[in-house]
Amino acid sequence: VQLQASGGGLVQAGDSLNLSCQLSGRTFSSYAMGWFRQAPGKEREFVATIAWSGTMTKYTDSVKGRFTISRDNAKNTVYLRMNSLKPEDTAVYFCATCRGPYGSTLISDYDYWGQGTLVTVSS
Repeated sequence: VQLQASGGGLVQAGDSLNLSCQLSGRTFSSYAMGWFRQAPGKEREFVATIAWSGTMTKYTDSVKGRFTISRDNAKNTVYLRMNSLKPEDTAVYFCATCRGPYGSTLISDYDYWGQGTLVTVSS
């Protein structure tokens, strides 16, 4: 199983970025997916999750209204659209596959992780 994340970069506050993560080696449509992030010196934290069908999503409070998680099961890809970025969004962003189909906010419920993509937001 491999997860390949891309789309990070250096942007200014208020800008937008689109992250993508493609899964191989597993039936993508059977599992929920999640995005997490880890800022320098901090623990990894939950950002967003999406159920296998794409009909259920959940976000951490700090990104609600700014970030949108989506998926394309035909392309085995999950996306994270990030708008109105803030300096506090600076982190390495990781995608991960959930053990079940409905999503979770808990790191322990995810079994495979991508390599991470760095997002840096300057003020």
